[in-house]
Amino acid sequence: MKKLLVLSLAVALVVAFTLPASAFESVFGGYWRTRFVHQQNFNGNTDNDVGQSDNGLTRSDTRTRLYYTAVLNDNVKLVNKFEMDAVWGTGGVSYGDFGADGIAVEVKQSYVDANIGPVRAKIGAHDWTWARGFIYADEGSGVELIYKAGDILIPVGWLKANEGGVNMNSQDDDVFGIWPIFQLGEGFTLNPFLLYGYSKSGGGSLTTTGANGAPAGFTNDGAGIYWVGANVDATLGSVALWATAAYVGGTFDNGTAGGDDLDAKGYLGAIGASMPLGPAELHGQAFYASGDDDYTDDDAKAFFGIGGGGVGWAYYWAEIMGNGVFDEQISAGSTVDVSNLWAINIGASIKPMEKLKLTGDIWYAAHPEDALATNEKKLGTEVDLKADYQLVEGLNLTLVGAYLFADDATSLDGDNQDDPYELGAQLSLSF
Repeated sequence: MKKLLVLSLAVALVVAFTLPASAFESVFGGYWRTRFVHQQNFNGNTDNDVGQSDNGLTRSDTRTRLYYTAVLNDNVKLVNKFEMDAVWGTGGVSYGDFGADGIAVEVKQSYVDANIGPVRAKIGAHDWTWARGFIYADEGSGVELIYKAGDILIPVGWLKANEGGVNMNSQDDDVFGIWPIFQLGEGFTLNPFLLYGYSKSGGGSLTTTGANGAPAGFTNDGAGIYWVGANVDATLGSVALWATAAYVGGTFDNGTAGGDDLDAKGYLGAIGASMPLGPAELHGQAFYASGDDDYTDDDAKAFFGIGGGGVGWAYYWAEIMGNGVFDEQISAGSTVDVSNLWAINIGASIKPMEKLKLTGDIWYAAHPEDALATNEKKLGTEVDLKADYQLVEGLNLTLVGAYLFADDATSLDGDNQDDPYELGAQLSLSF
């Protein structure tokens, strides 16, 4: 079987490279990075204190992404993106150990991109982004149709979140949406959105209800959930502004006899700005994602997105509390899915020379409502420093140092003992 697959691939490549040049155009590209990172005290605890690890991590890893697009003509192309990951020193499906020889190649995207009259269609597994990632930012399989009318783009889409299988259609999860983009004059863009996720039972992926989940005794037996809101981007002189607002509503059906259904009532607001100031650039942002003040009632007031934390909805912000460059883990108490969380940031960047950029950021974050695990709110103040340098043309080096002056919500038990910190370096190139 393996020989047959290799032979088939060889034949396909021979045919591709011997077809007339007018048959189609092949476009290749990609991305590569190698990271070296040391993280310490991410649980807010001393190592081996009362049997609890500090979630320290020291490791190196490599990611390679290869892009291949077959351009059949001006209106049709097939887009493919593949990914290979390896943690140095690990084997199996990875290729990081002695001898390498890993066999895992991930398919990130594979879809047809076609212009059919005034409509652009993307059919297959491709990238989706809603509400800047607060609701969803990931690959996914489905159909996206984009109609262009002057300066207005009207995308509509169907994202298949879960396939139940044969005789299990009740466990299918589907998300439908419309998110038009209006260019309202020079420097002002409005992007309202309306999304609806539907599942007939709790066997799929529309089961999350934000930070701390559903109350005890609740059994998810289906959901009808909607997200409504808007993105705004504006330029006022030299100042770039952005804002996002979203509300999540709908109902999770309770499969427990006599139990109450769970009503979603979460909301989120986020703003940001940047402006040049001489050789520097000042920037800042803030966001607020609602929490739940009573985890035992039938209202799910904590904001949540599609797919669950780390699966679909994840907003990258601070280096330690919010994934940052080295997105392997976040500090204890924080939420990768930006639920029951608020944060504020101010920072600046400067380019002292053509190939060097220095960036500094200060973040403060806390929970609007007590975290269920710790009964605490304050996460702390984080300082992030980053240097980006072009070693040679095409090859870039990023150095990161971050320290979190942690409060008691940065812990497993409401008693912070040690501050998390991170040191790392990343080499990267795109082609």
